[in-house]
Amino acid sequence: MEQAMARVANPMRQVFVETVSAAMDTHPRLVVVLADITADAFTPASERHPDRVVNVGIREQCMIGVAGGLALTGLRPVVHSYAPFLIERPFEQIKLDLGHQDVGAVLVGIGGPYDDPVWGRTHQAPGDVALLDTLPGWTVHVPGHPAEVEPLLRSALTGDGRVYLRLSTQTNTSPQPALFGFRTLKHGRRGVVLAVGPVLERVLHATRHVDVTVLYAATVRPFDEAALRSAVLAADHADVALVEPYLAGTSAHLVNAALGHIPHRIRSIGVRRDLELHAYGRPADHDAVHGLDQASITAEIHTMFTQSTS
Repeated sequence: MEQAMARVANPMRQVFVETVSAAMDTHPRLVVVLADITADAFTPASERHPDRVVNVGIREQCMIGVAGGLALTGLRPVVHSYAPFLIERPFEQIKLDLGHQDVGAVLVGIGGPYDDPVWGRTHQAPGDVALLDTLPGWTVHVPGHPAEVEPLLRSALTGDGRVYLRLSTQTNTSPQPALFGFRTLKHGRRGVVLAVGPVLERVLHATRHVDVTVLYAATVRPFDEAALRSAVLAADHADVALVEPYLAGTSAHLVNAALGHIPHRIRSIGVRRDLELHAYGRPADHDAVHGLDQASITAEIHTMFTQSTS
């Protein structure tokens, strides 16, 4: 890098800033569109490319509309904010200015589902992936380690499609090498557990004494139906536990579609749909309430796979 990057506290967000800032030097189509969030970190890139870093201020609907317009001119917009300001607030613009215009962009979100609970419910978005599921044509990446961010992001930057990269402050201690499709990390006979992004190590710990196959997904859309179906057919029981770091059951409809002709059971573990926490606290506190902490995941896995189903 010719200039020192402004540092940000979130390791995944730091990788995002460094990767995009460096790519702008060699990819003239890239343009960053912001709504104040992380704007300081892009100052060096803005100084090198003053016409390709656009900060619209706190106007998130405008941010997506501008990105749609830039995409129509042939540019590749990279749009960034907290997940609720990136996906929920400007959802109509995502639907119309990107989807209905059939143009691409890379949306990079932070904060979901409750990474920064000190800011309250305004900065939380457990339903972001479920909301995007109502629209066709989106690729969704959920990296589980900062080292997984760069390859996913570089692939998105060089494409033309609509991509959502969901960053988190919760990470695994080690990255995985294969990030597209589902990667088998453990083979077993009793059923299949699908772990998404940063919940992987909690799943591996919960299943260390359970005879199940564990699949890892850092890319959840498109959903790797073939890999899931193959893993289920190789097991003795068509039982699937789906562990996602966002709204529980977000991918349940895709599990059911993949196993449409196979009688199966599914258990969805994620942010509870029947509860909204009226408290600040830490992410770990929210995990415990929603059943995404280590003890809760372990209990759910053991209940599903070690008790008789006959």
